[in-house]
Amino acid sequence: MRAEPPRSLRLQLPRALLDPQQRDLGCGDADGVLPVQVELEGGRVAAIRPLAAAEGLPLALTPPVEPHAHLDKAFSWAEHSNRSGSMDAALAVNLREGERRTAEQVLQRGEQALDQAWRYGLRAIRSHVDSGGSAGPPSWEALLQLQQRWRGRVELQLVALVPLNHWGTPEGRELARQVAAGGGVLGGVLGPPYPRSQRDRQALAQMLTLAEELGCGVDLHVDESGEAPGCGIRLLLEQLARRRPQVPITCSHASSLGLLPLPAQQRLAERLARWQVAVVALPTTNFWLLGRRGDQDLAQRPLAPVRQLQRAGVLVAVGGDNVQDPWDPSGDFDPLELLRFSSRVCHSPPWQRQGLMPCITAPARLLGLSWDGIVRRGAPADLLVTSAASWSELLARPPQRRVLRGGQWLPPPPTEQPASILASLDGSTAC
Repeated sequence: MRAEPPRSLRLQLPRALLDPQQRDLGCGDADGVLPVQVELEGGRVAAIRPLAAAEGLPLALTPPVEPHAHLDKAFSWAEHSNRSGSMDAALAVNLREGERRTAEQVLQRGEQALDQAWRYGLRAIRSHVDSGGSAGPPSWEALLQLQQRWRGRVELQLVALVPLNHWGTPEGRELARQVAAGGGVLGGVLGPPYPRSQRDRQALAQMLTLAEELGCGVDLHVDESGEAPGCGIRLLLEQLARRRPQVPITCSHASSLGLLPLPAQQRLAERLARWQVAVVALPTTNFWLLGRRGDQDLAQRPLAPVRQLQRAGVLVAVGGDNVQDPWDPSGDFDPLELLRFSSRVCHSPPWQRQGLMPCITAPARLLGLSWDGIVRRGAPADLLVTSAASWSELLARPPQRRVLRGGQWLPPPPTEQPASILASLDGSTAC
């Protein structure tokens, strides 16, 4: 039986996610949250009223946004595993899987991913798509279908992922026109081994020029490595200093930047901010995949320096990246689990604005969404309500949740339904 839509909800909400123009709400407590009563009407927020006490009220967020995923290969680990966990093996397995990839497989993977993401509370996803070779046509065929099928529930933005020099070919230019016409983004990889010839540098310049001609954003996999720290960022900045295209530019990963000395990090962060280049940190996959050296435990792991970038004024989002594929056996499109994990490894606690924004408002801005994720009068009645009463409770254990979209409660995510593997225990008998 479907639950009745609520007309009013009493919650704790982070002050950072509440209308800054509503002065009667106050500043929040030490954890940056406020007890409020949210009035709902017609799938929208009708009013927000401050409450005197927070005791017994659940902690809620607005729906997070996933700024970097790979729906085309999600959930492929079972058949295409990479048990070594190395980057080289991940690429080799990915290429083999791509040679046999079908539209039906991508439809199944993408449908599962979007259904889970929706029930978990995500409202938008940017997915990179393997677009070269035989993997490209079936991946795009399926994901364009899913983009239409899920419109109004999960907004899906697609990034064409190809070698950089592909954008300088007739086939690459045609692909770019198709991507731009569908509101997509041009992508590529800028990582070791780095361009050593003028021809390689020209490939990056051609891509940026093409993106500007088409009015199409750019999202590059940059410095996803523990080698040559920050080299890819420098190459990009070199091109931007010559001619900054008037399109949004994103550097995903930027992992090796975190291996540089702090002064060098600061200089590059300031240059990224000057050229308005956004960064998407991807701690889950990068902590699994990077920094491996045989059986040795490295003291320093490659990870984008989130706080250093934020201090310089760079727009920073945090994403989940790969989900149960050759690049990472874990993940589940659960934004609360990503928030819990990133708060630890990035030292970005959610009670600080800069710890919370990378999962909600920053990726909303990066994807160019119409709603910034702030609860105000007239905003969508979209909330992710948790069973936690404080940030400490949320970080201590995975909370249960209820997801409100357009003023209606969604069905619970699969992980919060009884697991069939455990249900059989009810009928077991002792030996």
